[in-house]
Amino acid sequence: MSMSIPVLTTPQLLLRPVELADAAAIQRIFPQWEIVQYLAAKVPWPYPEDGAVTFLQAAALPAMEAGVEWQWSIRRKAAPDDLIGIMHLMDHEGDNRGFWIDPAWQGQGLMSEACVAANDFWFDVLGKQVMCVPKAAANLASCRISERQGMRMVGKGVRDYVCGRLPCQNWEITAEEWRAWRRTNPT
Repeated sequence: MSMSIPVLTTPQLLLRPVELADAAAIQRIFPQWEIVQYLAAKVPWPYPEDGAVTFLQAAALPAMEAGVEWQWSIRRKAAPDDLIGIMHLMDHEGDNRGFWIDPAWQGQGLMSEACVAANDFWFDVLGKQVMCVPKAAANLASCRISERQGMRMVGKGVRDYVCGRLPCQNWEITAEEWRAWRRTNPT
């Protein structure tokens, strides 16, 4: 159940386990091309009017309850009632982390902070040994976060995204590599 997933904090953010009450904020923010274009093609587009409720009820909350996914709403500490994005960890082979953030908050380092908290949780709480993160090669901002946080590109391929079939990159970091990166990047 999502109640067993802890709130994560960073210098600027609160990451709260997603709940059904987040549906209205997700529905208002999520259906923007800047957010969805590089997400997996399984995301319906155009996004339906009940897309957030359906996703939470049929996918996110059951997976969280089953203990195979961990999802948090991203909120600034300065405005903790306002959802600005989602962080998502998944215990799926070759695909362990995904995220999105409202374009109004992109480019400010907030997603990098959220990734640090999620990666710490993945390795230190869940005890995972490797994190694999596939992404569209054209998603340069996401690629930069992975590179800056010590991940290595371990493969390339092609995947289907909301915007179409594109080259993808597979990024990876081990628990040992993450802990070494954290020793030199403590906050």
